[in-house]
Amino acid sequence: MWFQDEARIGQKNGIVRQWARRGTRPRQPADQRYESAYLFGAICPARGVGAALAMPFADTEAMQAHLDEIGRTVAKGAHAVLLLDRAGWHTTDKLRVPRNITLIWLPSRSPELNPVENIWQYLRGNWLSNTVFETYDDIIDAACAAWNELTALPHVITSIGLRDWAHIGQE
Repeated sequence: MWFQDEARIGQKNGIVRQWARRGTRPRQPADQRYESAYLFGAICPARGVGAALAMPFADTEAMQAHLDEIGRTVAKGAHAVLLLDRAGWHTTDKLRVPRNITLIWLPSRSPELNPVENIWQYLRGNWLSNTVFETYDDIIDAACAAWNELTALPHVITSIGLRDWAHIGQE
């Protein structure tokens, strides 16, 4: 079972909580520019692996490239069931789904069913928050570095992404 989603990463980043001594106001960088990229990511919690691409847009072309990447990452001889939301670029008939992937769409307005939402939270909390990106290339580099850090920790992918309901009857 694989789970897929996209996250916008860029200069208009959110402020997150940080530890500080009571009574102090720590400084946090803020950026008012709007350049961003999209990190298309998918995880297989059972194997502790992921596949991702940093793309300039969230569209059908980017989704096609991501599906192809997931298809290359699926274990040889295996078939992946990919759960994803109903974004327009996920449901278009213009996608050529690799033979080793079957798409299943999650119900509308149910991000809590997609553990990749928690992966984005983890990436932001550990590697992407409180950062001012000077250029678009810096955004891409940071997104790729954060994903590479995550995939170097397969136990983290498993602990964040495993859902009992998604593995009923599997060994």
